[in-house]
Amino acid sequence: MLNRVLNMFRIPDLRNKILFTLAMIGVYRLGAFIPAPGVDIDAVQLLRDQANSVGGILGFVQLFSGGALTQFAIFALGIMPYITASIIMQVLGVVIPRIEQWQQQGAVGQRKITQWTRYLTVGIALVQSTSFAFLFHSGALVGGIDLLPNFTVWTVFVVVLTLTTGTALLMWMGELITQRGIGNGMSLLIFASVVSTLPAQFTAVHTNNGVNALIGFLLVALALMVAIVFVEQGQRRIPVQFAKRVVGRRMYGGQSTYIPLKVNQSGVIPIIFASSVLYLPTLIGAAMPSGGIGGSIQGFIQDHLTTPTSPVYLFFFGLMIIGFAYFYTAITFDPAKQADTIRKQGGFIPGIRPGPQTERYLGRILSRITFPGALFIAAVALVPSILIALTIGTDVGAGAGGGAGGFAFGGISLLIAVGVALETMKQIDSQLMMRNYEGFLK
Repeated sequence: MLNRVLNMFRIPDLRNKILFTLAMIGVYRLGAFIPAPGVDIDAVQLLRDQANSVGGILGFVQLFSGGALTQFAIFALGIMPYITASIIMQVLGVVIPRIEQWQQQGAVGQRKITQWTRYLTVGIALVQSTSFAFLFHSGALVGGIDLLPNFTVWTVFVVVLTLTTGTALLMWMGELITQRGIGNGMSLLIFASVVSTLPAQFTAVHTNNGVNALIGFLLVALALMVAIVFVEQGQRRIPVQFAKRVVGRRMYGGQSTYIPLKVNQSGVIPIIFASSVLYLPTLIGAAMPSGGIGGSIQGFIQDHLTTPTSPVYLFFFGLMIIGFAYFYTAITFDPAKQADTIRKQGGFIPGIRPGPQTERYLGRILSRITFPGALFIAAVALVPSILIALTIGTDVGAGAGGGAGGFAFGGISLLIAVGVALETMKQIDSQLMMRNYEGFLK
């Protein structure tokens, strides 16, 4: 195993990619601890202590910021605005013909979609940073703590500019990692945010519940990791044969291959999408006044949308995960396009006619394997949070679900971490195999 790790650094190109990726992640973590201008440092420390002990709404919205939100750092918004913008663009692709045309234009259309996603990300970041500036001044999120005591127009402008610029910089860093580094940049930034909370959470469990509880949760996390890897690696292979054809004096075709359909075709995307959807009403509820109808809405969100044992939370979060799993699978794998590609290349699935019959067959197989995959990721996201909430309560650690879901060894975070790690290892493995080195994955 050590020799395989050393192989990664024997290849200059791969070594440079890995070091560049680690450097970008290091810059990201550094920015998560640099406070924005005009912030009261003592109030930041008090806010972080209360967030770790209370969780709730503030714990929910800081899950993907790696603690940067309670620091009110320059990267406080994280990449959630980019994720939200990506969701909006993908949904608009279903209802707006122009965006649908871009999706079908290949690389040219993808560049247009990416550019508009960037514009939308900056717009969302402006709105969210302005909201956070007022929320952290009024203390509406937690404890009535005022992080911006010198609340002037200039201070708000500087804070909004800083947080928006931080989000734009993160978006650029993520794209740079994807282009020049190894793995998907945005996913790796989320991975860094999730994993960065591990030491503090281990310490919190050990301090509040003892060594036995920590060992028990580590064993559960290990079993969960094995299950996640098993399902992530599972796939249905559809055999495809290509007929022989003569072009000039050469004969082509006559080969057999397969189409790999993963059980969890959408990966960790449904978890991220569903979490970002729950992120919006949480912010809206925190911005409402504490009295009257606003207080009632705020209390409903606090009791039902950030509590992992609430039936409302379980129903909506699980339903959104399953829905986004089908939605993202339909976007990434089009049976009609795949069937047409097979037909144009002179291939066919044994026992299935090319054309519409192949399209229906692929669609039916895809639906059958997507359902258990969607149920699995929904169970992984919800069940550990319930177990943590029922055993140690929601008063330890911060994160989704009022503390329970934010544990890095809880379902949501663990699924994201394992999924991103597997995808990154596959890319490293392919780089090693291309250069005649032995890979990590068998």
